[in-house]
Amino acid sequence: MHYQAVRFGHGRGNRYESNYSWFIPDGHCSAVAELFCRLTGKKFGDAFFITSVGSGKGADLGGLAGADKHCQALAEAVGAGNHTWRAYLSTTAADGKPAVNARDRIGKGPWKNAKGVVIAKDVDDLHSNNNKISKETALSEKGEMINASGDKPNMHDILTGSQPDGRAFSGSEDTTCHNWTSSTTGTAMLGHHNRQGLKDDEASRSWNSSHPSRGTGNSGGCSQEGLRSSGGNGLFYCFAVN
Repeated sequence: MHYQAVRFGHGRGNRYESNYSWFIPDGHCSAVAELFCRLTGKKFGDAFFITSVGSGKGADLGGLAGADKHCQALAEAVGAGNHTWRAYLSTTAADGKPAVNARDRIGKGPWKNAKGVVIAKDVDDLHSNNNKISKETALSEKGEMINASGDKPNMHDILTGSQPDGRAFSGSEDTTCHNWTSSTTGTAMLGHHNRQGLKDDEASRSWNSSHPSRGTGNSGGCSQEGLRSSGGNGLFYCFAVN
């Protein structure tokens, strides 16, 4: 790995006195060096994050296009807009349009989080037991951990609409809150970013396909209230495709 020295100091007349040197790996910068990445034009290393906030309308994300736009906006807000971002979401076949698999829309990898940790080297690695997604590594675009089991509020339910292999579900059952356009009725398949649930089984440990959303009271499984009732907040994964 190559490093670039970025020096800081102060000028006196025609002289420049360097007081400090920071060494930043080529291609990415740590969170503490974010400002200097901006000044030097270095690219950020992150290529994967969980949205720090959702749409505010439950699972109504404005479809895939709206979800992608949300990923891009959050990334740009922290200086990572040099990447093209896509939401890790599947959609089911409807209105004459074919299903879309989450795994097919996120690029080839590898993907690093905001701290530079590689969470998967490629698509197959991401959908294997070898991926490094956990509460400690599945960070927001700000490099912060997302609340999970034991935290208040718990927000470990992540919208995916996907099977464990990253593909869309077939059949008539709703698993995508009407392809991410409903904030009331319907259901969405959820993953646990912290790999923990009520049971110590494979589904509870799945980062992308743990259980469907559940409504509560008069709210449907796609509402903000419904998602919060089972330990979510309408958050989803974002991946850089380049």
